[in-house]
Amino acid sequence: MAHTAHKSCTAGLLKLLLVLLAIALSVYIVGPPLYWQFMEGLHSASCSPCVCDCPSEARLSIIPPGLNNLSLTDCGKPEIREEMEKNSTDLVSEELRLQEIVAEENQQHSEMMLLDAKKLASQYQKEAEKCNAGIETCEGARERAEASLVTERKATALWEQRARQMGWKDA
Repeated sequence: MAHTAHKSCTAGLLKLLLVLLAIALSVYIVGPPLYWQFMEGLHSASCSPCVCDCPSEARLSIIPPGLNNLSLTDCGKPEIREEMEKNSTDLVSEELRLQEIVAEENQQHSEMMLLDAKKLASQYQKEAEKCNAGIETCEGARERAEASLVTERKATALWEQRARQMGWKDA
């Protein structure tokens, strides 16, 4: 009887833990998006309307490329006004000119790198030629030493033969 009460208590405790775990997971998954949505709603409600006292020539329906990140406080500045007054062909030609400058700089850099690579290859070629000359010298010396050894062996064999003829025996 006591054993049955203990099982039902454990089963009830297990169910309670599973329910609490399910609630915690739900809050963990759904909580952050709801929090940010709530904070965004509070922020947009407290934001005052934007006022721009830009001159009428600075207000264009089409913003030129590269100037779309202007803030409303920038619109009265003279350099921004000049950019806004440029027509699109001037902007495109300026962009092409800048791209041409970048391409020329890249080409100059590539040419310098190519010259450096050629110099380095020439230096390695000279070193390889030195190595080959050294190997040829060593090979010639080895061949001469080998020929000298053959001559010495012949002379030794001749002297040994004469010594045997005169009665010399190995010890």
